Amino acid sequence: MSQRYEIRFSGAGGQGLITAGIILAEAASIIEGKSAVQSQSYGPEARGGASKSEVIISDAPIDYPKATIVDACLAMTQEAADKYANGIKEGGLLLLDADYVQKTPVGNFKVYRLPIMRIAKVDVGREIVANVVALGAVVGMTGVVSREAAEEAVLRKVPEAFKELNKKAFNLGFEKGKELLN
Repeated sequence: MSQRYEIRFSGAGGQGLITAGIILAEAASIIEGKSAVQSQSYGPEARGGASKSEVIISDAPIDYPKATIVDACLAMTQEAADKYANGIKEGGLLLLDADYVQKTPVGNFKVYRLPIMRIAKVDVGREIVANVVALGAVVGMTGVVSREAAEEAVLRKVPEAFKELNKKAFNLGFEKGKELLN
């Protein structure tokens, strides 16, 4: 990757998507040595309304820290999809939570659906790790950072007692993301 790559995580405030963006930026910058910036927008929506986290990753210096043409976007709720699925580049990627986003935004991008919250609750055992499942899926689908770097960044952020749970969530999301592409 020699160009700028922009990823937007969006959903409801409190879903941990800002944390997912921070983890991705740390995987890119601290672990892989790339340039990365992360920004967030949540305002009064911090606990419920639409919020977003944007990550820009590049091998070159980043001179403008805001997403302008998004390569990949995740939307965990309908409100987030309606508000933040704009600006996805032609041929880009939109990943929707299959259970919570019913109306597909219109655009010239590829749309994928994955029941992220259900995977976290049923397959991993804790709905609270849906953000880590989503992060795994995004990394698996984009390859913007290595699986190993992203997993390491996840494990650096969680308490010891929750490392195995989050590792399982990330890897399951990664595998499901790869499967969507095939």
